[in-house]
Amino acid sequence: DVGTNNQEYLDDDLYLGLHQKRITGDDYYEFVDEFVSSANALFPNVLIQFEDFLTPRAYTLMHRYKNQVLSFNDDIQGTAGVALAGVYASTRLSNIRFSDLRILFLGAGSAATGIADLLCYALQKEGLSEQQARARLWFVDKRGLLVSSRKDYREHNIPYLQSTPFMSFPETIDHFQPHILIGATGTPGSFYEDIIRKMSDINQRPAIFALSNPTSHAECTAEQAYKWSEGRAIFASGSPFDEVVIDDKIFKPGQGNNAYVFPGIGLAAVACNAKRINDDMFLVAAKSLASQVSEHDLQQGALYPPLKNIRELSVNIAYSVIEYAYQNDIAQLHPKPEDIVSYLNEYMYDPAY
Repeated sequence: DVGTNNQEYLDDDLYLGLHQKRITGDDYYEFVDEFVSSANALFPNVLIQFEDFLTPRAYTLMHRYKNQVLSFNDDIQGTAGVALAGVYASTRLSNIRFSDLRILFLGAGSAATGIADLLCYALQKEGLSEQQARARLWFVDKRGLLVSSRKDYREHNIPYLQSTPFMSFPETIDHFQPHILIGATGTPGSFYEDIIRKMSDINQRPAIFALSNPTSHAECTAEQAYKWSEGRAIFASGSPFDEVVIDDKIFKPGQGNNAYVFPGIGLAAVACNAKRINDDMFLVAAKSLASQVSEHDLQQGALYPPLKNIRELSVNIAYSVIEYAYQNDIAQLHPKPEDIVSYLNEYMYDPAY
């Protein structure tokens, strides 16, 4: 507990946290260092999952520990894995090769740039250079396109700064002609009607990812995306939306929930006593998740499999990640289990009493 900057809480005798302003600077990082070192000393091989750390601290802490201890940041890496899986699945509807995609982000915080970093890595795995991959990933924030002539960007934005003239959000869509629009703004209504219609004019099947949570903060609703695109949008959201009926066709949009990825990643890492969690593991997890989306799911508008199957999905993801870990000398559990799926099913927590 590092305190709060909320004065109302500080003045409330019933507030259970420390009654002080949040610590900052070196003191903050020394505090986290002490926690991480203590946790590893007390619980050898512990997996530390960072959650809800604000930008830029989230990036600083992720890079500080990713090669030191078994850890990952779910808001950055978990969100990226789920989004990448949805992008993979969307290509089965749009019939556009993954390596040919142009993707525009609205919002340039840690979640959005985390998604872009994994997408960039995945595009390079498809044969693109880093420069070519980054050229397919553009960012717009509340002011407009992130360009090198601006001075109000953060360090994690630097790789994605464009050398083009500054443009507004609509102008960027007209110029860049994106196949996919990904929102991570926390601002409802950011994907307004003209934006969805522009995307629909450019694409036969525009992909719209309104990832902000909760539902009240989504960039647009499922109904808006389908209605304004005349039923052609490929839609995914960070929060659940009810089914939508357009011209007698029923759409059941999929929810890009981090719960699809982080349990499988965590299960794999702990079950095989992994040395570290790297970007390839999230790439493997995304591919595994995308492969579990059925044709029936896709035809109903869902880019993700039913969340009710999360235990089975998690085992399948963990299996793929463990196989990768053994192939790349990251797993420290020896000998390797003969039947990894059975081993995982036995290892998983069973909530029945």
